[in-house]
Amino acid sequence: MSMGSDMYRQQILDHYRNPRNHGELDDPTFSHEGFNPSCGDELEFDVELADDGETVENVAFHGDGCAISQASASLLSQELPGMTLDEIDDLDRDDVLDLLGVEVTPMRIKCAVLAEKVVQDGADIYRGEKELEATSTEDDE
Repeated sequence: MSMGSDMYRQQILDHYRNPRNHGELDDPTFSHEGFNPSCGDELEFDVELADDGETVENVAFHGDGCAISQASASLLSQELPGMTLDEIDDLDRDDVLDLLGVEVTPMRIKCAVLAEKVVQDGADIYRGEKELEATSTEDDE
């Protein structure tokens, strides 16, 4: 195992054990939840937008799941403030995998991208572009 890879593994464990922005917001602009049935991961994100209605001002998340899903949510929660809803829409699997910094096995991809999908679907619901009670990675490839 390379020194860089070990550093990223430690980062994942740190974000899993000490998640950033963990909790709930008192008055979020929107909240959305999602789950990954293949692993049992569950996440809910609260997002507060700035007065412009487009820029993320504050984020919190809570949930349960494996180290990859929880670390991914923690890392993403640090990236979201300052992003616009359009920038959130532009996020893809590679962006989340880059945040994690380690190669994720095909079985763990759904764990890694759950946070991204929950926030994207929440933004789409907020804008009236999608109707969905909860996000699921069930149909992801």
